[in-house]
Amino acid sequence: MDEAVGSKSRDLYTHAKERMPGGAQLLSKRPEMFAPDCWPAYFREARDCEVWDLDGRHFYDMTHNAVGSCLLGYAHPDVTRAVQERVARGSMCTLNPPEEVELADRLCEIHPWAERVRLFRAGGEACAAAVRIARATTGRSAVALCGYHGWHDWYLAANLGDDDALRGHLLRGLDPAGVPRELRGTAFAFPYEDRVAFQQIIDAHGDRLAAVVMEPCRYRDPEPGFLAFVRDRAHTVGALLVYDEITIGWRRCYGGVHLQLGVTPDIAVFAKALGNGHPIGAVIGTADAMEGAHTSFISSTYWTESVGPVAALATLDAMRDTEVWAHADRIGRMVQDLWRDAGKRHGLSLTVPEAHACLAHFGFDHEQANELRTLFTQRMLHRGFLAGVAFYATLAHTGDVVAQYGEAVDGVFAELAEALSEGSVTDRMEGPPAHQGFRRLL
Repeated sequence: MDEAVGSKSRDLYTHAKERMPGGAQLLSKRPEMFAPDCWPAYFREARDCEVWDLDGRHFYDMTHNAVGSCLLGYAHPDVTRAVQERVARGSMCTLNPPEEVELADRLCEIHPWAERVRLFRAGGEACAAAVRIARATTGRSAVALCGYHGWHDWYLAANLGDDDALRGHLLRGLDPAGVPRELRGTAFAFPYEDRVAFQQIIDAHGDRLAAVVMEPCRYRDPEPGFLAFVRDRAHTVGALLVYDEITIGWRRCYGGVHLQLGVTPDIAVFAKALGNGHPIGAVIGTADAMEGAHTSFISSTYWTESVGPVAALATLDAMRDTEVWAHADRIGRMVQDLWRDAGKRHGLSLTVPEAHACLAHFGFDHEQANELRTLFTQRMLHRGFLAGVAFYATLAHTGDVVAQYGEAVDGVFAELAEALSEGSVTDRMEGPPAHQGFRRLL
């Protein structure tokens, strides 16, 4: 591919930044997060793990595959068929869709500890609703949190203090502009596996805590006893334990990863892979923990449309029948190995964590790490791959695709090694380095 970015994508994104603050609706999909002035902003078609941009250029997607929302691959035929059939019969009505009850039952069957379900259409709003429910159930306001949980006020309130309390929770530099200052002191962040920090929150604010909201894991399993420690301390002070399974859910096993880890929450939140690209989110919980959902006003028109539940039901069937989590682990390990092998072969200092292969990632251990990852992405685009330093495997990724990707990585790593030896990394770049964290575009 000759052009770094096609003219149609470039021109439309230039206009979009003038019309829409941020240029796109999701930070993780901004071209600036990958390779400014080079990354194609828009797609014309997406199937399996293949993407065609507005200029008709073809790519294999070796990134996060729609930010983890398409675990089965793009446009999975069973899910697409179910959605098309529902749309043909009408997907919205004055009456309620029966599929929402079927989905609620199915989620409770998969998670036998759960007795109540509320459905949503996005992960961030589902997390916000889970916190609202916990606050209504307990009659308390404060929340302890660990991990990344979206854009809503309850979460960003943690950054209303004197420092960036959310640093290290996936995204840094999240400015709480627009979050009421009055929410200061309602959200307290603690690092993963830091028992001392969590205990300090319990000691200082335990009698005010409505909930402890956390990802049970993301890139690796917790140390033995950590999740039980958090659960027990939370319950001791009367707080509910809420697991955010939006990213990790369904990738390690059928259902939430907490089923595998053996520690049951009071409430769990799902989205992303649950609908395989169609909007759906769910909050499940025990009857006692979900009591607040009866008393707090939590209601929205498009939570009652049919596409989300229909897509989720078809997705659940496909995930179960294919055991997609095992495939994702196998493919992810292949990619981790080829990163290590190619890096060693070309003398690049790489960090490839012993992380869950379904959420594989690597980093350049160098002072020009960001420039290197940007150049890597630029050169991979020319070879027909959407690629960064993270790869979320899907059912659509095959050994053949991984082999083609490996050949491309080997060639690009060779160039990166040459650029480092010549001191020409910046000179070879086709645009500015990728953004790190949130920043204003215009």
